[in-house]
Amino acid sequence: MGSQELVTLNVGGKTFTTRLSTIRQFPMSRLARMLDGQDQEFKLVNGQIFVDRDGLLFSYILDFLRTRLLSLPTDFSDYPRLRREANFYELDPLVELLDQELLKPKAEILEVRFMCQDTRAFFRVFGSCSSTVEMLTGRITVFVEQSSIQTWSDSSLPPQTTLLPFPPQRPSYHDLVFQCGCDNTTGSQAEARYVSIKPDNRKLANGTNVLGLLVDTLLKEGFHLVSTRTVSSEDNVECYNFERMNRLEDLTMSERMKPQPTTAAQLVPVQSQRKK
Repeated sequence: MGSQELVTLNVGGKTFTTRLSTIRQFPMSRLARMLDGQDQEFKLVNGQIFVDRDGLLFSYILDFLRTRLLSLPTDFSDYPRLRREANFYELDPLVELLDQELLKPKAEILEVRFMCQDTRAFFRVFGSCSSTVEMLTGRITVFVEQSSIQTWSDSSLPPQTTLLPFPPQRPSYHDLVFQCGCDNTTGSQAEARYVSIKPDNRKLANGTNVLGLLVDTLLKEGFHLVSTRTVSSEDNVECYNFERMNRLEDLTMSERMKPQPTTAAQLVPVQSQRKK
């Protein structure tokens, strides 16, 4: 096979090599039209076509182009984001299949890991749906208490403290981490962390209280507690598993494009057992 029959794409830092015929599966799609070099969204860099989009989601799109099947992991739940990517590439048959999947009720999974360590508590929240994790990130604020350094002239005055707000850390789309309590390992100036979860305005430092507020927030969002278990009794790590049925997504008709010659009725959605 000649190299001219292959094309390499760099999508968000992830590289994919495939046949030109695979990209041209749907000739009217934007993805097929990029090969003529007329679309400014696609740049040729070092022999690769660079696309500033989500590379992980593109792997599912490329699999669809190769097989004409909607084949996703059984625990996949980011249908809105994958639909957005399919719409960007103007792959209308894939958009139609994803619309069908969005209308099916699916269980959304969320896991809370809670660890106590002396006077501190650590939290990790993992969600199968990134939009839920993003929602929680917007509600949770960590306030770090910092004491001002006193000089000799003001040693008679009580120390001044300020609370600096920080969002939780986001290691990935699907999880967030934060902590609360007092850290006595920083020397003479102990660092205290408080957690606030909107719409509750309290600033809580006790890990058990924060856990209770977090659970209450999830229950109000429609989750129900499925199971609890102790991951590590030695490290005092507890795991709480929640589940809720996904809500129907609002899909506007203006987002729909005219169907391609190959319709969704000719394509069979299947669920793969492979994991991401």
